[in-house]
Amino acid sequence: MTQKADTVPKVIATVAALELVALLQSKYGKDLMFHQSGGCCDNSAANCFLPGEITIGAGDVYLGDIGGCPFYIGKAQYQYWKHTQLIIDVIEGHGGTFSLEGPEGKAFHTRSRVFTEDELRELFGEAPADIVACPLPAVD
Repeated sequence: MTQKADTVPKVIATVAALELVALLQSKYGKDLMFHQSGGCCDNSAANCFLPGEITIGAGDVYLGDIGGCPFYIGKAQYQYWKHTQLIIDVIEGHGGTFSLEGPEGKAFHTRSRVFTEDELRELFGEAPADIVACPLPAVD
């Protein structure tokens, strides 16, 4: 499945996350990148890296940009999360040891929400049979 252009974003960031990205860019330069950790040593967290600190290849899926930085996830992990929009946020405290924000006393934190059937159709052309959508609650 490939994402169509100009669709609902697969990854977004909160204001707090964008502010932390801007702080890191002011310290380390604009060319940062993110990779959603699969859980091993660094939990299941969005990790921020300098160019060359992690190799992106055929086993990774590009989800979009946050704060002007590309965001990737492993292809196998993406198969489990493809029905969700990743929402990158920030929490106080130390997260993983590999990510650039560690010394700031903050950690990127990944939240998610399930795409609606309409969003799945927009992303993939049709709602894949292996994905169950979640209706959005009615807003009064």
